[in-house]
Amino acid sequence: MPWQERSIMVQRQEFVTLVQQDGLSIAAACRCAGISRPTGYRWLARAAAGEQDFTDRSRRPHHAPRRTSAETEAAVLALRAQHPAWGGRKLHHALAREGMVQPPAASTITAILRRHGQLLPIPPRRDFRRFERDAPNDLWQLDFMGHRPLARGRVHPLTIVDDHSRFALCLTACADEQQSTVQAHLTAVFRAYGLPQAILADHGSPWGTAGRGGLTTLEAWLLQLGIDLWHGRPQHPQTRGKVERFHRTIAVEVFAGPRLPDLREAQTAFDAWRALYNAHRPHEALDDGVPAERYQPSPRPFPATLPEVIYAREDVVCPVTLHGSITWQGRRVFVSRGLVGQPVAVRPTLDAAVWTVHFCQRQVAVIDLRDPDEV
Repeated sequence: MPWQERSIMVQRQEFVTLVQQDGLSIAAACRCAGISRPTGYRWLARAAAGEQDFTDRSRRPHHAPRRTSAETEAAVLALRAQHPAWGGRKLHHALAREGMVQPPAASTITAILRRHGQLLPIPPRRDFRRFERDAPNDLWQLDFMGHRPLARGRVHPLTIVDDHSRFALCLTACADEQQSTVQAHLTAVFRAYGLPQAILADHGSPWGTAGRGGLTTLEAWLLQLGIDLWHGRPQHPQTRGKVERFHRTIAVEVFAGPRLPDLREAQTAFDAWRALYNAHRPHEALDDGVPAERYQPSPRPFPATLPEVIYAREDVVCPVTLHGSITWQGRRVFVSRGLVGQPVAVRPTLDAAVWTVHFCQRQVAVIDLRDPDEV
């Protein structure tokens, strides 16, 4: 039988026998065994010491002065138990924030988690370039997370994230996704944090466009407050990447456990987690800082009364009728049902037959007197 088909234990025992009992030279025995001379001498030394078990010895050092202490490892595992979705980097910085003098390196914490079977395989990351606004309140990202089941009913989480700081301005347990619900919660956020320069959302209700490029009532309200509402590209959620990533974090850290009982309990859980996210949870995109360290409220306060819409003297101002239209040079031109009762400005262009229609700072329609569809 060839050497390779016998067990490692038998191979080593036969090597020792060839040298000690059969009188074969060490060099010849090593050639027969297919091993090096240092390896052969090592097995002979173990045999001379009286060993009969030739299994591999552990290479673990007898003493490891730099090994993480049991107390530190317990602290790591305890914090991980509180935040099962946090990895080595977040746990490292969180331990430092909690006052640990020399928290283990992120790689050491990762090794501890892996040793205790608390890590799943991570898919390879693709190269990316991170974009963010230069200052807080330059842009907020707004979205519904989609409804989630509760023990009794369901919840529609409404979320708002500041683009620059990743500060979670809103995480509200809504019973529906109606315009009145969103406007009421936006009002509360504006009163608490002031007004942003712009808000980025998708094309869904209630902030999506209405009709042929028309505005929704909610969008008209925001424009009147001096806030631009931008819409991401359809079918491209990555254009709202920060709020989409925020939703993934909520799914893992809030909704991964047992179902929340009802809307009241959901809001209690949301409030507690939002405080943790903003002030304690290290954020890799912020160099492992927390959003609260980079955010500050807007210097633009929410007004007590909605500002009046004012246009330039040279503008021709027309009221939007019940059907969302204006009358211009004998024609009825559709503008937007979301602007019913609002004044819009009509302005000339270089083409004498073409006029533009504006509400606040936004162009909302174009009038082309050569277009037969305009009635």
